[in-house]
Amino acid sequence: MKKKKVMLLGNHAFVIYNFRKELIKKLLEEGYDVYLSMPYDDDKVPKMISWGCKFIETNVDRRGTNPIKDLNLVKHYLKIMKKHSPDIVLTYTIKPNLYGGIACSILNIPYLTNITGLGSGFKEKNTLKKILVFLYKIGLKNSRKIFFQNTHDQEVLTSNGIIKSKHEVIPGSGVNLEEYKYRLFPRTEQICFMFIGRIMKDKGINEYLEVAKNTKEKYGERVNFDLIGFVEETEIELKEEINELVQKGLINYLGYQSDVQPYLENVHCLIQPSHGGEGISNVLLEAAAMGRVLIASNIPGCKETIDEDKNGYLFEAKNSKDLSNKIEQILLAESDELSVMSRYSRRKVEMEFDRRIVVDKYMSEIFEWTGG
Repeated sequence: MKKKKVMLLGNHAFVIYNFRKELIKKLLEEGYDVYLSMPYDDDKVPKMISWGCKFIETNVDRRGTNPIKDLNLVKHYLKIMKKHSPDIVLTYTIKPNLYGGIACSILNIPYLTNITGLGSGFKEKNTLKKILVFLYKIGLKNSRKIFFQNTHDQEVLTSNGIIKSKHEVIPGSGVNLEEYKYRLFPRTEQICFMFIGRIMKDKGINEYLEVAKNTKEKYGERVNFDLIGFVEETEIELKEEINELVQKGLINYLGYQSDVQPYLENVHCLIQPSHGGEGISNVLLEAAAMGRVLIASNIPGCKETIDEDKNGYLFEAKNSKDLSNKIEQILLAESDELSVMSRYSRRKVEMEFDRRIVVDKYMSEIFEWTGG
């Protein structure tokens, strides 16, 4: 019998590998041919090919707003879909969602959409937002099912009349509880905080650096602030600031790390000071699964992972003083209190954010539209 074909559209191999590998392996186990359309990388793509996936190199400009380039992406999706004739397409992140959805609609191919965050363009009332609203309307119009990662994004798109398709909120990308196991909470006098993510303004890096500097100057060796992530080449001033803080011994910059677990194991608290545009923060889920206390902006995509005073604290986005106050609460807490919060973090992700929930939701829809 001819194998059914599933095509995944993404903007980064690292993201597809890290957050969709359980779904991909399940599809392969069930006898599907799996096609991956995304930019190539030397690490993750060969691994997925070794499982039995078929790879289609696709260049996606994640931040660009050039309409000509975006039109070429639609043409590319049309070309590869005509060539491989997938039975269903799964789209992830903004451009694959929009332009992949348009291509699927033109060719009448069933597709499932995952809203991993609306992005910063939706926060402003400007021409870019108007363009995005138009593109979302046509890109999501014929989606067989739209998966949202938080209720805020769902409400934004439904209240503005952007979507009429079936839709459902799922627990983000979930977290693999076998991969991210609970680790004993550090019993050290020095309290260690960490930022993990893209080092850019919208992720709250300026607030993190400001508070790290001030807190370190106040508490000295009692505290430690680590920073993991990639600094864009264009962020010259930010690079200089980070280098200066490192030289003064106020932060530790650990660069980009493909596996953050060894680093998370040695910290007490993960700080996510994002300004918005998140689906559900994967780094918060991973840190919680390992039993780390959380501090995050009180925004959609972050607040869902924290039960206030139970496994962490929420602060007002862009408010360095409020972030500083929450860090003080961690520093003033007894060791036993922090250990209780650590165990609560793990229990919360076990109950609410197990990745198997997400995989099961997808498999149910895929079976429905492909006949199993």
